[in-house]
Amino acid sequence: MTYKAVLFDLDGTLLDTLEDLADSMNAVLASHGWPVHPVESYRYFVGDGFEVLVRRTIPKGGDNRLVLECVSEAQREYRNRWKSKSRLYPGVPELLDGLSERGVSAAILSNKPDSFVDEIVRYFFGRWTFAAAHGSRPEVPRKPDPAAALDISRSLKVPVNSFVYLGDTNTDMRTATAAGMFPVGALWGFRPEQELRDSGARALVSSPPEVLELL
Repeated sequence: MTYKAVLFDLDGTLLDTLEDLADSMNAVLASHGWPVHPVESYRYFVGDGFEVLVRRTIPKGGDNRLVLECVSEAQREYRNRWKSKSRLYPGVPELLDGLSERGVSAAILSNKPDSFVDEIVRYFFGRWTFAAAHGSRPEVPRKPDPAAALDISRSLKVPVNSFVYLGDTNTDMRTATAAGMFPVGALWGFRPEQELRDSGARALVSSPPEVLELL
């Protein structure tokens, strides 16, 4: 099979954003007098959007009003530090250059808000062209629902079975499988190999340039 496009997750796949996300949420927790969490714990807290992040990290028993208040606070904190410690993973530039040289389209799909994705992609990935780069939008269900991935397939006019989907969590593997794309697990990301295997990864790569060998 010759693949014509690669759909990327963002956090934990192209960018190591863990510390900035952890620092942002911990600032919210501290402001409320709640316990903060070690950075490593955030590997399992992030990946499903800010509301889920808040629900996973605040003490149990908070009502919806408090959760939404904390979501706004977390987004405000993150807006102040999203580029403080975040960095491209080693090998990502080589992968993106390789895709450009081969004429393979690249796109990004994240569960963080669309406005953040737009800023982050422009800041970190300005030297590359992405055919689409979307975050969470009110009118489209978040991953693992395949709706946004299918929208990207339609907008690029590339069939779903011509897509490699590269991600680092069970959410990504489930999204890829539901969309009919080829799920590839990024072993350098936030979650362990077994989670990726158990959630449907059909290939695993230990460095970004290895994706080029799948094409």
